[in-house]
Amino acid sequence: MMKGLPMMTRKFMLLFAAILAIAPPARAQFETATVLGTVRDKSGAITPGATVTLLNLDTGMAQTKVADAQGGYEFFTVRLGLYKVTATLDGFAPSSVDQLRVGVGARQRVDLALSPGGLTEAVEVTADVSPLETESSQRGQVITHEQAVALPLNGRDYSALALLTTGVRQSAIGTGSASTLREGSFNVNGLRSTFNNFLLDGVDNNAYGTSNQGFSNQVMQPPPDAVAEFKVVTNNMSAEYGRAGGATINVAYQSGSNQFKGSLWEFFRDTKLNATGFFKPLGGEKPALRRNQFGGVLGGPIIKNKAFFLVDYEGFRQNRQQVAFLTIPTATQRAGVLSVAVRNPITGVTYPAGTTIPMTPFAAKVLRGIPDPTGTAASNYQFLQKFTNENNKYNGKVDYQVSDALRAFARFGYRKSDIFDQPPLPLPSGGAGNGLTYTTNKQFATGLTWTKSDHELVEFRFAWSRTVAGKNPPALGSTGAAEDYGITGLPTDPRVAGGLPTQLTTGFADLGRQATNPQWQFPTVFNPKLNYTRSAGRHSL
Repeated sequence: MMKGLPMMTRKFMLLFAAILAIAPPARAQFETATVLGTVRDKSGAITPGATVTLLNLDTGMAQTKVADAQGGYEFFTVRLGLYKVTATLDGFAPSSVDQLRVGVGARQRVDLALSPGGLTEAVEVTADVSPLETESSQRGQVITHEQAVALPLNGRDYSALALLTTGVRQSAIGTGSASTLREGSFNVNGLRSTFNNFLLDGVDNNAYGTSNQGFSNQVMQPPPDAVAEFKVVTNNMSAEYGRAGGATINVAYQSGSNQFKGSLWEFFRDTKLNATGFFKPLGGEKPALRRNQFGGVLGGPIIKNKAFFLVDYEGFRQNRQQVAFLTIPTATQRAGVLSVAVRNPITGVTYPAGTTIPMTPFAAKVLRGIPDPTGTAASNYQFLQKFTNENNKYNGKVDYQVSDALRAFARFGYRKSDIFDQPPLPLPSGGAGNGLTYTTNKQFATGLTWTKSDHELVEFRFAWSRTVAGKNPPALGSTGAAEDYGITGLPTDPRVAGGLPTQLTTGFADLGRQATNPQWQFPTVFNPKLNYTRSAGRHSL
């Protein structure tokens, strides 16, 4: 039967068959929901053979099932949105439940009761469904689209709303730098933030970076206006949410509908709207702050009741100053005169307090590159440290109902950020801190859902994510340590060399570049998922 097929096609079909044969029962880690229930008559007796229709009120797409011998029905892979569930059977008036909201990852039970009558009669119930999911034992919190848009968010990170969930707190390492928070970093039930698992459209969305590059625990961070809904599962989760000891944050990206809908936004903060702050800078000027966060989202039909699109864009621009306090050597100390006796550990010579200590050319050059103190207190150097952050991100998604039995979607996301932290001390002897942090994230996700029969369903999801990120010290590419300071044995490649190497002195500010700079990160992640469902159970990879 397979002799006429190409070799690669035959191998794929054999692999596919093997997967279906050996995969253990499980539920796929998708963001879609399940709607199930039982159809009875008014006396409570089951009514097998009733036709149940699930209609999406936003897109006009409908699914149909026939109740089994026990009167039960079950719709798998139901996308989020408002639905109408209708049951019909000869000799009975149609019965329906309208305005049923289906949430992410839910197992929503909707039982229907048929009354004797003709097809011209109808019994309709509006949202007479308990919000309690009796078909699932997991614990967590659902955040709806309306909540994500309406609740105040400083920075518009939708993931911050996970803090509304019991057992969730902001991570102690939730700050990437003095002006940049690490998005999506929170502790659940006392576990580290890296133990959480982010899913977007049912596929992996975790940022695999051990450093703060990108300042996010996610590859894609859709704006709140583009999030249909998300669920934070924290306890007693089912097997489909394995691989993570913390929470599973299951996010559904919004889809278009039969109506064109969109929104625009602009949020800003300005120096003139702020107070000076607790620490007044030298000269009395107010620390500058200019933040603009702007964007829009648009969705609608490509082909009514069949194909839909949704796109979003958000830009972020921030220039900020912060009062910084450091301790640097005084003029007397730079001349080699200290207030305590100092012993040379190599020669054994002791220099009494107040006497001049001989200084190497290296030490003299480093000290000459330090700015003069601005005061006489213990923290004798004060200045306004500058931070800039430029971020652009966008996403696009297309949903397509190929036929009554086959539907598909595809989504592409892109994010680019450039963050610069001014070093606490200027070059040439300064240069510590993160310097320039850059990140480019790309993600492609697609999926197919094939309803093979009333009792069989096949789903396939695939995602490709790529991150190119790094950190560059301010002195990168300048004259190396050998030429400027006579330090040999260090790399001379301009991609890693330049400036004064790290110099640490107890009680004083760090000199030279950050010890962990520069950095590079180039992870690429492939995330395929296959799910085969029969009336007897599910099998997934």
